[in-house]
Amino acid sequence: MSQLEALIVKPLNHVLEASPWAVERLRRHAGAHVCLRAGPLALTLCIDGRGLLQAAEQSGDPDVTIELNEDFPAKLLLERESVMSSARLSGSADVAETLAFVFRNLRWDIEGDLAALVGDIPARRLSLAGSRLMHEMRSGAGRLSGNLVEYATEEAGLLVSPAAAGEFIRDVDGLRDEMARLEKRIARLGG
Repeated sequence: MSQLEALIVKPLNHVLEASPWAVERLRRHAGAHVCLRAGPLALTLCIDGRGLLQAAEQSGDPDVTIELNEDFPAKLLLERESVMSSARLSGSADVAETLAFVFRNLRWDIEGDLAALVGDIPARRLSLAGSRLMHEMRSGAGRLSGNLVEYATEEAGLLVSPAAAGEFIRDVDGLRDEMARLEKRIARLGG
C-alpha cells in the first residue's frame, strides 16, 4: 500500500467502522471497484465483503469513477458539504448513488476518538475549540474572498461591478432601440 493509499484508506475505513449504517450500505456492493481522481492523482479502491474500502489494482474499467475538483482539499476543510456536490460521478448508478449518499452523510466523531486518548472532558473542550477555530477559518476565508473581489472590482479594475455591468447593459439596450428607430426612419425615407 502506497503512502497516498494509507493516507486515504485507513482514515476513511476508521470513520466507516464507526458508522454501521454506512458499512451496511457499502457491503451490498462488495467487489465493486471505485476510482477516485483529483487532478493528476488517481486511486483505485475496492469495496470488500465487510463494507470497507481496500486499495486495489486498476484492472479494466472501474464500476464507478469519482472525479473531484483540484480544490477539494480546501473545500474539505472549509466547505465540507460542497465536496460531493461538485464531484462528478460516472459508472454504475446503484454504486454511485450509494457512495454519494455515504460520503454526503458520513461524519467523523472527532470527540469520541479524542476521548479515547485524553479523556471525556479534555476531548469535549478540544472539540469545542476545534469547532470555533473552523468557524473562524470559514469566516476569515469568506471575508478574505470578499475583500479580494472588492479590490479586484474597485481598486484594480480587474472585474466589473454589478452596477457598472447593469449600466452598460442598459446603455446597449438604449442604443439598440435608437438604432431600430433610425432604421425605420431611413426605410420610410427611402420607401
